[in-house]
Amino acid sequence: MVARVGTRAVLEGAVQAALGIVYPPSCAACEAAVATPQLLCAACWSRMRFIERPFCERLGTPFAADLGGSLLSPAAVAEPPVFRRARAVARYDEVARSLVHRLKYGDQDRLARPMGLLMARAGAELLREADVIVPVPLHRWRLWTRRFNQAAALAWSIAERAGCPCDPFLLSRVRSTRQQVGLTRAQRRENLQGVFRVPEEARPRLSGRRAVLVDDVFTTGATANAASRALLRGGATSVDVLCFAQVVPDG
Repeated sequence: MVARVGTRAVLEGAVQAALGIVYPPSCAACEAAVATPQLLCAACWSRMRFIERPFCERLGTPFAADLGGSLLSPAAVAEPPVFRRARAVARYDEVARSLVHRLKYGDQDRLARPMGLLMARAGAELLREADVIVPVPLHRWRLWTRRFNQAAALAWSIAERAGCPCDPFLLSRVRSTRQQVGLTRAQRRENLQGVFRVPEEARPRLSGRRAVLVDDVFTTGATANAASRALLRGGATSVDVLCFAQVVPDG
């Protein structure tokens, strides 16, 4: 038995070495060659604008200066979100945008694992209190054309890291919508009215549970609010939001 395990390890090592020759490791953002397989090269890592405190405790948007204590942004005060808290790994700038686009449109689902690990760290305080992780769903026609749901791939990676169950069937998208890109805040909100629903058969699995909603990008919060509202109506006691990148108005 020991000999078999040793032989398997040798074979797996040989396969990985061969793949490294045929497909040398490269940066997921700029495709520059790197010495060891990893998410980013040193240059891209240094340009990634990670979101850290101080930030708005509700929306997760960073503040320019540390004023002390737990503060809310003017946006969170003027229009409180449906969800309890939102967190993201980084600002949606050049590097983060490249990673999201490669995951979403570039058939590079392998990026979900390292991106999910970064999300699990950024959302550690949310995940400690969570009972279930729920990805933002795609409509079945968009899922068919895109072949996989990037939010679900990220959610499974986060669940593996956090030790929290992931249930991609707690929330469904009941109708297709036009692309959100280029729409105003009001248009996004209107576009998403009545889009999400908790299926009847899923309500017992959601009832009384604290959910963490997962998506790739947080833009205006319209998607997060619409999905959170459906989860709360479906029986969740609270909803937090965890995304890889967040659009920050001040750039």
